[in-house]
Amino acid sequence: MRIGTPKEIFLGENRVAMTPESAIQMQKLGYECFIEKGAGEAARFSDKDYKNAGVKVLNSAASLYKEVDIVAKVRPPEDIEIKRLKKGQTLISFFYPGQNTTLLEAANKKGAHIIAMDMVPRISRAQKMDALSSMANIAGYRSVMEAGNNFGRFFTGQVTAAGKVPPAKVLIVGAGVAGLAAIGAATSLGAMVYAFDVRPEVAEQIESMGAEFVFLDFEQEQSDGAETGGYAAPSSPEFREKQLAKFRELAPEMDIVITTALIPGRDAPKLWLEDMVSLQKPGSVVVDLAAERGGNCDLTVMDKKIVSENGVTIVGYTDFPSQMAAQSSTLYSTNIRHMMTDLTPDKDGKLKHDMKDDVIRGATASHKGKITFPPPPPKIAAIAAKAPVAPEPSAEELLALEALKLKKAGSQQTALLVFGGLLMLLIGAYAPSSFMQHFIVFVLSCFIGFQVIWNVSHSLHTPLMAITNAISGIIILGALLQIGSSGFIITILASISVLIAMINIVGGFMVTRRMLQMFQKS
Repeated sequence: MRIGTPKEIFLGENRVAMTPESAIQMQKLGYECFIEKGAGEAARFSDKDYKNAGVKVLNSAASLYKEVDIVAKVRPPEDIEIKRLKKGQTLISFFYPGQNTTLLEAANKKGAHIIAMDMVPRISRAQKMDALSSMANIAGYRSVMEAGNNFGRFFTGQVTAAGKVPPAKVLIVGAGVAGLAAIGAATSLGAMVYAFDVRPEVAEQIESMGAEFVFLDFEQEQSDGAETGGYAAPSSPEFREKQLAKFRELAPEMDIVITTALIPGRDAPKLWLEDMVSLQKPGSVVVDLAAERGGNCDLTVMDKKIVSENGVTIVGYTDFPSQMAAQSSTLYSTNIRHMMTDLTPDKDGKLKHDMKDDVIRGATASHKGKITFPPPPPKIAAIAAKAPVAPEPSAEELLALEALKLKKAGSQQTALLVFGGLLMLLIGAYAPSSFMQHFIVFVLSCFIGFQVIWNVSHSLHTPLMAITNAISGIIILGALLQIGSSGFIITILASISVLIAMINIVGGFMVTRRMLQMFQKS
């Protein structure tokens, strides 16, 4: 079968759905690759690069649509591209079927099979095909670069001959893929980063990247995202009011605010209101990554950069991935290549559209003349449901448990003492008195040693045992006394004892020394 990529006709779109590298991988799957002339130039992939990779370059999009069985592109198709589709042809692209119902119906009438890369389910097996996450990662990184370009100050704090420069304070609203990418970029530049998300389980991820999680004192438990495929769910009005109050508290301190909050199938929630912008310092920057869906900021204008009355710059660009076209195209084409790998299990160049496969079914919006959107939920949840947490015992219950443990331990020790006493009496009745003297010392040593070691903290066991090994090397004295014996076997055994004792002494102190070095400052 043949797969081809046309040039994107959406104004300002620089990405391309097939790179020379991905084309080589497609050919290994058995496909013949085509591309429209100049399709990759904006992403810095020349026609010569494609020809060297074995791709056939066609002069027009119309001829490409006629030649190929599978069309791979970035943006949802325009009306003219829908008209070029033919029956049985497969289109792979971002499609957003929930927002483009008319477009979906038109493509379905043409008899085309639609695979929407934005509908890939968020399960572990599908991560390699998750094009939304790939683009969000780039958008998050690029948003920090854009903020720095408009901020006009250092991100990192500095102490110079001209004075002290404080670090920039950055607030990231929403800790999804884009938010985490923004956190990583901002912290690497030396900024003080704060981040907020309605999903409490992401706090650990935020803090592991060097940012501070903004906690809300709110009793109502928030959704963990399992029901919404890993995305945030709408919050209650009470939670929203607490959230906005917290943002108003933070607004005067923040130099840069990057908002990334989106809810699937809905307009972007308004989280950074006009009064919050008025509280910010002149020269502050707001970058709204949700601008395409209405924006998280009240003042956001899609695809525009504006300055508020109090001097705050608000960036509403929607083409951040396209601004890094080479990187975006590389990642997106890799996502498509992985999708094609799943669609071609036999690697024979023949597409097998298995609607029983969770990933393929989830991404399919139209198949064999039927609209298959929305898909059923995947059999595997995007996030495992939380295990039920047992209620914490009360203070009275804890005291009762502790008393029960002490009673049990006391009973065991009493039983051991009684058994040991009876055993000693039995041995004493038959053993000679000289043996009993040494045996009693041995038993008492074992008992005292057990009681001492048992109450030592686990973290001290290794150094304690190392020192014990060294002390046990005292047997070297007995061995040295026996080396001068007239018996050959006794001399050999004594020599071996000296060797083992030396290993105990040297090894014990070496281990202890290394343990102590672990606690020393380098």
